[in-house]
Amino acid sequence: MSISQIARTIRTSATLRLNETAAVLRQKGEPVIHLGGGEPKGRAPIEAVTAAAALLDSGEVRYTPADGIVPLKQAIIRYTEEFYGRLVAPENVIASGGAKQAIYVALQAVLNPQEEVIFPAPYWVSYPEMVKLLGGVPVPVLPEDGTFHPRLKDIEDRVTSYTRVIMINSPNNPTGVMYSEEFIHEIVDFCERRGIWLIMDDIYHRLIFDGRRPVSAYAHTSKDVDSSRLIVVNGVSKQYAMTGFRIGWAVGPKELIRVMRDIQGHQTSGPSALLQWAAVGALKGIQSSVDSLRLTLENNRNVMMDRLNAFDGVHVTRPDGTFYCFADFSNYEKDSEKLSELLLEKVRVVTVPGKEFGLDGHLRLSYCGSIKEITEGIERIKWVLDPNAPNELYIGERKLVRDWT
Repeated sequence: MSISQIARTIRTSATLRLNETAAVLRQKGEPVIHLGGGEPKGRAPIEAVTAAAALLDSGEVRYTPADGIVPLKQAIIRYTEEFYGRLVAPENVIASGGAKQAIYVALQAVLNPQEEVIFPAPYWVSYPEMVKLLGGVPVPVLPEDGTFHPRLKDIEDRVTSYTRVIMINSPNNPTGVMYSEEFIHEIVDFCERRGIWLIMDDIYHRLIFDGRRPVSAYAHTSKDVDSSRLIVVNGVSKQYAMTGFRIGWAVGPKELIRVMRDIQGHQTSGPSALLQWAAVGALKGIQSSVDSLRLTLENNRNVMMDRLNAFDGVHVTRPDGTFYCFADFSNYEKDSEKLSELLLEKVRVVTVPGKEFGLDGHLRLSYCGSIKEITEGIERIKWVLDPNAPNELYIGERKLVRDWT
């Protein structure tokens, strides 16, 4: 079959592939524990459900404007004022089919073929693939000091005349690390001085722990929204546990948003009316579900950290937010794909290889499931890797016997 050169460079999304694998195994009755997922287990806010139900009851589910319905844009404007300290106009806002589409359309609007997009590593698996789909060049930057906290110098050293965009995801998927306010200030200032677009992927910005507060990039620019090079992306998927609703948004200069609207209009048209109204319900409703989810995740993080820190040979940086940690298993196996496959085969624990995020030897482990899944999942992993573990392990009534070294 003849396919395009760009298509041949694109890899399957590891996270989606693993979700499918886990679903198939569960359908077969396998005792799968999914520590690779990026999907909170909480229910969507009741206001989201009732708003969607009301539209269904009306029977008037029609096309929507390419950049989103007015009530959703109004809710995003209020959200931006509350959490970012900026009052923006409707023309500064576009609603999309998830934060992923908002990022992709923003890249389509500003990136030319062969131009570069820089992002700190480890990075979300879709960043390099989105850039390659547009004929651009992804430039991951791993901090030279060995931490997961990027420095401006690390990024500045990789900037060339072809650099068009820098993307920042904080708190970060996969590490859970929240970048410092000093770093955000430096990167905003640097992009403004160099005329580089800065995309802030803030999809986890309310799911942060230990009393931390979200950092607003707008607090570190003296420019108004229309004069800045700043694009802020967010959505309902993570904070409201509404992953299947697929509604995200971007806030940026009016001229850029106009271009994004035109692109999206040809690409997919406007997002689903039903799902946009659900997002309106979530954004305008009682926000206790976000606080409840954050507290649950913080407790789950603590449990996972306790289990991993008692695991000899595993090193992990304590996450500041999200629902992931990025654990270093290189003392056991430097090939993260091989390790992930071993854990799935031997004890039916799903993890995501660190190689997918730009750093081999690590696994991304999710703590958005139940405490039981976290504790049992880590115990199964330990049984596979610890040479001093008992020779047998029971999963339910099934007895497993170690047949490897």
